[in-house]
Amino acid sequence: MMELTRKGEYAIRGIVYLAAQPAEQVCLLSDIATAVDVPQTFLAKIFQQFSKIGLVRSYRGTGGGFVLGRAPERITLLEVVEAVEGPIVPNRCVTGEGECSRTSTCNAHPVWVNVQEQVRDILAKVTLKELAGNQD
Repeated sequence: MMELTRKGEYAIRGIVYLAAQPAEQVCLLSDIATAVDVPQTFLAKIFQQFSKIGLVRSYRGTGGGFVLGRAPERITLLEVVEAVEGPIVPNRCVTGEGECSRTSTCNAHPVWVNVQEQVRDILAKVTLKELAGNQD
């Protein structure tokens, strides 16, 4: 069963909060954590990951904090989920070549491939702008 972990849920809450802020407004980690009810230390680790791949930008020192790395309409829910959860995999047979020796003979394999594609397509169509309610 595919289920979003607590880390994934917290990541979405935190980044959607950033997406709802005015462009380039730097937000303190403590403010974000309080607003979205996520432990600050947990959110700090998530945002460090996001920073490494450009989903957020971090600023140190006085006036430091976080902003989105790109415009909210250019960040998809798929990117956010896969950044913390890894690739979406409904069954080990679709994780990559050689993971399952029965791939070529298994009647269910095409179903798992289809499930994976459908879920990825749905998440790829949802932007942070939409989730944050910033639709013009």
